[in-house]
Amino acid sequence: VSKINTIILGLIIINTLFISSCAGKLKEANNIAESAGFKSTVLNTSYFKLQVFYRISRTRVPITIYIEGDGLGWLTRTQPSSNPTPRNPLALRLAAIDKGENVVYIARPCQYIELKHEKLCHVPYWTHKRFAKEVILAVDEAIDTMVSKAKAKNIHLVGYSGGGAVVAMVAAKRRDVASIRTVAGYMDHVALNRKANVSPLIGSLDPLKAAPRLKTIPQVHYIGRKDKRVPGWVLKNFIKAMGGGNCITLRRVNASHEEGWEDVWAKVWSKMPSCR
Repeated sequence: VSKINTIILGLIIINTLFISSCAGKLKEANNIAESAGFKSTVLNTSYFKLQVFYRISRTRVPITIYIEGDGLGWLTRTQPSSNPTPRNPLALRLAAIDKGENVVYIARPCQYIELKHEKLCHVPYWTHKRFAKEVILAVDEAIDTMVSKAKAKNIHLVGYSGGGAVVAMVAAKRRDVASIRTVAGYMDHVALNRKANVSPLIGSLDPLKAAPRLKTIPQVHYIGRKDKRVPGWVLKNFIKAMGGGNCITLRRVNASHEEGWEDVWAKVWSKMPSCR
């Protein structure tokens, strides 16, 4: 009996620590958001609730929308996380640097959300289905809501890591995208996973298939020279899939996958992409 009690006590402690950790991550995100004058809201979409931070200072002007990375999808190479909330919300940190009038940050599905009440918030949606059709539709709906709130005619999209792939697939569906910027963008998961000898993302859409519809949108893809997780050839594959053109720029900067980007962004956030 004492052994069973010890196991139960251990599980209770683990669960308590996990809940405390998630609460701590939300508090950290709120602190980052508040420092930038952002408000917080949770948007209901047809599939997921999405955590959103935003600053709408002036209506009828474009809004810049930041999409978060994949977050904590895996604890180890083979063990998925039980909650994808990011340890370091880099897209939120970049959004907080942006001094634009209208800035919106959208977390990925199941990040910063009470998971026990969410019917779709299960491991597949932050592992192999993280780019599923319903994920893209949910983000697209959230963008619609914020566009309506700001009465904006155009949007600028920024995606970090896996958020870059989401941005590409959302942009391919819309007609109001004035520019695209990706930061360490995970733009060819098929080739990257094959080369890394890890399982394919079964149930996910492929951003390369959306690429041809994006070639006339002004865009800059930032890649870190020290990035070991998303090497430069991944972005080159995506650019090749678009078919080239004079609206696409690849820029290498002094950063790794997670470090160095805040310094970079402080210098480039206001430099909007343009066609040459």
